[in-house]
Amino acid sequence: MSFNCHLCKKCLGKGCIGELPGMGGFNNSVNFQSNCRDWKNIRKEIENFAEISKTLSLPNIRLAPITGAVENVGWEDEESFYFEMTKAAYESGAKLSIGDGCPDIKIQNGIKAIKALQDSNPLENPKAAVFIKPYPNPKIQERIDWAKDVAEIVGVDIDSYNIVTMRNLVQLERKTPAQIQELKKYAKLPFAIKGVFTQNDVELVKEIKPEIVVISNHGGRVENRLGSTALFLKEYGSELKNYCDQLWVDGGLRTKKDLLTASYFGVSEVMLGRPFITALCRGGSEEVCKMVKHFLG
Repeated sequence: MSFNCHLCKKCLGKGCIGELPGMGGFNNSVNFQSNCRDWKNIRKEIENFAEISKTLSLPNIRLAPITGAVENVGWEDEESFYFEMTKAAYESGAKLSIGDGCPDIKIQNGIKAIKALQDSNPLENPKAAVFIKPYPNPKIQERIDWAKDVAEIVGVDIDSYNIVTMRNLVQLERKTPAQIQELKKYAKLPFAIKGVFTQNDVELVKEIKPEIVVISNHGGRVENRLGSTALFLKEYGSELKNYCDQLWVDGGLRTKKDLLTASYFGVSEVMLGRPFITALCRGGSEEVCKMVKHFLG
């Protein structure tokens, strides 16, 4: 396979500038690069971080929801990507996520991949966080029903509303609090709001009080506002913690120190996307396991 990922030694958003579809981000990867850079920047501002970090627990690592493997990663087909990626992530000890997209086969392939893991590991019965784009509620509820046997968490990926081409193609909505409350009640599982990255999103969290809040700017791939998830976490993390049970973050995490920095600001779980993709493309399951060990030190 000829991958769109350039397999850079350090994934910092510079090797794939302007490549969307591909591994890049919007506006010449400005937010992608900020995500990677700002973990170090906010860490520098923490007095005695080296000593403090010894008292911190590392957040759990979870595979981020990834779709578009053909057009973005350069994989030969979406189904085999999901099967190989979820298997490799599971074997590495990471927690799992699946996402959705257009056409429906994208989320259906993710569900099939988790079911295959369950068949292979019946005692553990692995499950995933299932993140669904902000379609009209009946369509989201349909997907919740599809995923009920593999889901440990259900979430709405609110920042994907900012993917303009998809919004127009499949009628994504800017969700109201009432709409999300309806979905939270319907899911009957821990509920996540993913894509919190603006002041309006913070106000939404205050009203909904989901079990899980995921600070995310879609890896710097969506057009909402300039900035990094690290700086957003620093500014709003303590406030958000008052309105959820767990705070998660993704975007630009590349080292164990980055994970400890996230932990310092109240994060219990991080999601990694490009690090898993790069590792899988570079060397399959073995390389994915090495990557996760790198983060855990």
